[in-house]
Amino acid sequence: MKTQTNRLFFIDAMRAWAILMMLQGHFIDGLLDPIYRDTENATFNVWLYFRGITAPVFFTVSGFIFTYLLIRVPQKGFNNPRVAKGVRRGLQLLLIGYLLRLNVWGLFKGQVYNAFYLVDVLHCIGLSILALIGVYLLASKRKPYLFPTLLLGITLVLFLFEPLYKQWSFSFLPDVIANYFTKTNGSVFTIFPWLGYATIGGFVSVLFTRFKDFKYLYTVGIPLATAVGYLLIYHSSSAFASLYKITGWEFFGLIPLNNYLFIRLGNVLIVFAVFMLLRKFLTNRTILNIGASTLSIYVIHFIILYGSFTGLGLYRFFNHSLTPQTVIPGAVLFMVVCTYLALKYHRHEVEIKSQIAWAMASMKRQAIDVKEASIPLLRELSIRVRLILRRFLRTVRG
Repeated sequence: MKTQTNRLFFIDAMRAWAILMMLQGHFIDGLLDPIYRDTENATFNVWLYFRGITAPVFFTVSGFIFTYLLIRVPQKGFNNPRVAKGVRRGLQLLLIGYLLRLNVWGLFKGQVYNAFYLVDVLHCIGLSILALIGVYLLASKRKPYLFPTLLLGITLVLFLFEPLYKQWSFSFLPDVIANYFTKTNGSVFTIFPWLGYATIGGFVSVLFTRFKDFKYLYTVGIPLATAVGYLLIYHSSSAFASLYKITGWEFFGLIPLNNYLFIRLGNVLIVFAVFMLLRKFLTNRTILNIGASTLSIYVIHFIILYGSFTGLGLYRFFNHSLTPQTVIPGAVLFMVVCTYLALKYHRHEVEIKSQIAWAMASMKRQAIDVKEASIPLLRELSIRVRLILRRFLRTVRG
């Protein structure tokens, strides 16, 4: 959908849907009693399936949006203002990711708990943004097709060889670095293979940008995404099994044993097709605001559910203890509260940030005043110390 601002509303709606799915997924997964996790129950299986779709959609949409904003400006390479903004955004997400895992009480004890070093969604998205910038800069002075080719190639390499590198322990790296590549120490997400969803999102955004003026963009795009998605979901495993028989290459034979990456990519493409089909109905301002406030929603949900900074979250008190009758309405209420608080923050963001900046400036001024007031005292103390030392030396010499 093309507007005066070239904004793709269906992408914002997808991002809103993904963050809401993440909220209810984290809430139910963290608080539902394990005795109700019945894989023979159709309702639970439907929920579990859609929960598995959420992260791939979120990563893909994040890569799509960032790349779309990156390449639509006329400036190229380092002259592109989106490069500097992207670097700041990527580093910001990494910082927030670590801060959300910080325990203040541990700091008071002089301890930083191991959970602080674990890698989660924000770390991977932040690093993915930095990786997209790196690929963009590498390809910016070369042929136009190189950038999308590299993005697609990165996705294929990460997805095809996942059965091999997931077995590596990365023990030769410090834990703080290894946590980006292995779940051995407890990381929830790792940059490999999840960067692959961000790069495929970037690849799709390049296609949208190149064909943005094509009259039949959606007429062609919707059935194409549906067809490729269907093939990935239902036929990719058999295709890789056939490739293994033909080539004898081991990694082709390992993929069908746990082919979640390509199947989830198929799910993502189906979700794209559905939202493109419904794009004319997805212009509600609240939906778009939710899509634009995903970072705030994520931070708020992490604090309430997992107790960032204090450790006093819902997860601590109701960890795997609630019944479906309690957890389902609780998840709905949780989504409403987190979204409401985030939208309130978004509405007053400028005012809140200005108040924080004023408070920090005030503290800085007070610190300077204290320092300036202490200078005469320090000088007087220094003079007295020198006099005492001189008298002492005279006494020793005498």
